[in-house]
Amino acid sequence: MSNRKTATVKPEIYVRKPESIYQVRGKIVNGTFQGRWHFSFGDYYDPVNTQFGTLRVFNDDTLSPGAIWPLHPHDNIEVVTYCTEGEFRHADQRGKGGVLKKGWVQHTTVGRGMMHSELNNRPDIPLRFIQMWFIPSEMDLPPSVEQKAVERDERTDRLFPLVSNEHEGALPIRSGAQVYSCFLRGGSSVDYSLKKGRGLYLYVLEGGGVEISNNKVEALGAARAMGPMDIRISTSADAELLLTDVLLS
Repeated sequence: MSNRKTATVKPEIYVRKPESIYQVRGKIVNGTFQGRWHFSFGDYYDPVNTQFGTLRVFNDDTLSPGAIWPLHPHDNIEVVTYCTEGEFRHADQRGKGGVLKKGWVQHTTVGRGMMHSELNNRPDIPLRFIQMWFIPSEMDLPPSVEQKAVERDERTDRLFPLVSNEHEGALPIRSGAQVYSCFLRGGSSVDYSLKKGRGLYLYVLEGGGVEISNNKVEALGAARAMGPMDIRISTSADAELLLTDVLLS
């Protein structure tokens, strides 16, 4: 009988410091933008961070007052937009759109093709929004847009499902992905069970003292993990969080 022991793979959490995330700025219609792009996007290419499972793009963008990202085409992506500050307005060539306020979320199935734009709906204050792109589970679907208003008390000290096919009331998505938001008060914690074959990507939108299973994550920093893993997220000060749970293969 062999005395050799089977090696155990230790689950790991990978932390991304804020300075490791690509930063960009430029001019757009009626103003400027500043971005923090977590994965390869546009002219930016990072071979280490091209995507994470079905999560293809994770952009944290700020538009100056009244600025407009003009109409541009996309096809076959699932888009989730989360408003962090100000008022976000979406418009497309079909006349479909809507306004998001802080904490609100929108899901777009671009499907077989869509021209759309992102606009700062306020002429007096900046707009900050997170835009996530997910690889769809089916190609060339009919385009659609839906959104959901979420107030802070709904997401306080809990992981509130914004986009999910497994939670009643969440916006549906045509991808192996879920998106949660959380306003975590100082001294509080939330637990999350990450299943086998799934990946977790956590972003600290604002606030400090955040730890994910004893790994410190700074404001504007991120962390990713691969399941199976039981995770505890805690903070010593108030913090706004976004968590995505994605299919890895």
